[in-house]
Amino acid sequence: MRAHLRTVVVVGLAAALVAWFLRHADLSSVWGELRRGDPGLLLLALATTLTTYATRSLRWQYLLRGIGPTHFATAFRTTVIGFAVSFLLPARAGELVRPYLLAREEGLRFTATFATVILERVLDLVTVLILFSAYLLVAEPGAEQASPAMFRAVKLGGVAAAVAASAVLAVFFFLAGRPEALGRAALRVERVLPVRLARLVARLAQTFAEGLAAVRNPQHLAMVLLWSFPLWLSIALGIWLGSRAFHIPISFPASFLIMTVLVVGVAVPTPGAVGGYHEAYRFTVTTFFHAPNDRAVGAALILHAISFVPVTLLGIVFMAREGLTLGRVRVLAREAGTEEDER
Repeated sequence: MRAHLRTVVVVGLAAALVAWFLRHADLSSVWGELRRGDPGLLLLALATTLTTYATRSLRWQYLLRGIGPTHFATAFRTTVIGFAVSFLLPARAGELVRPYLLAREEGLRFTATFATVILERVLDLVTVLILFSAYLLVAEPGAEQASPAMFRAVKLGGVAAAVAASAVLAVFFFLAGRPEALGRAALRVERVLPVRLARLVARLAQTFAEGLAAVRNPQHLAMVLLWSFPLWLSIALGIWLGSRAFHIPISFPASFLIMTVLVVGVAVPTPGAVGGYHEAYRFTVTTFFHAPNDRAVGAALILHAISFVPVTLLGIVFMAREGLTLGRVRVLAREAGTEEDER
């Protein structure tokens, strides 16, 4: 019953966001804008977007080095499956399925592997905010003058997110260097939990800290962060190429601003970021770069399709090869959420 209610809420949220996104759109005009898109630039945007998953897999392998050896083919396949699952199912189920499948195939601890996925998200946020800061250094005066109050709000949000991400990264750095101490501290929950359950919590906490091996060494952390830049620069390039394909004349650095707002849009928990992605893109290019609304709507639809449809289709192919269905994936997500690593 709870799962059905969550599905209804998520679908309702997606429908509301799509309705808001299309509220001022003239669909016949949007269709005209779609037909005027440059197919060459869109193919380049598609190729650029697909390379991000290979880069993401390589970076994940680097994060996993402290846990154990992995194969690129396994990291790539499980990454694609994980993102496809997150696009098809609510509640970011792929964030659990991806490390679960890789840990099972490579013989690693799930809890430690899952810790690397959380670390990935923090590194992603840090990288996006660094690129956003770079944009602010070279921002065209027109972007700020178009909506000064909104531009200040975006800058303030970026600063707040940067502080939060830095604090989380500092906590991870502290925990990574003291996995045994974290385990001992977790054992203190014996005062409120049964001994057996308290020991399980302590073991999971220690294993989670071991999964943060990439941040124990500052040089290693710097290398992982360095891997994040080609990943997010390729995402920005795809946004820039897609925008130019629809004759929205933005500079390449301006795509960093769009990307920052898109990160907020895709954080809305709808399958495939439906609605959140579309409105975030439309809002940014119309508010700061004077794009006509119908052109922005058309570009948002195609950019979303380029970002989500190919990897979802590839993920479905990989799932079929693994003998996985969406029903089985739901079960895996539940199993991953309650995994007891007894290795």
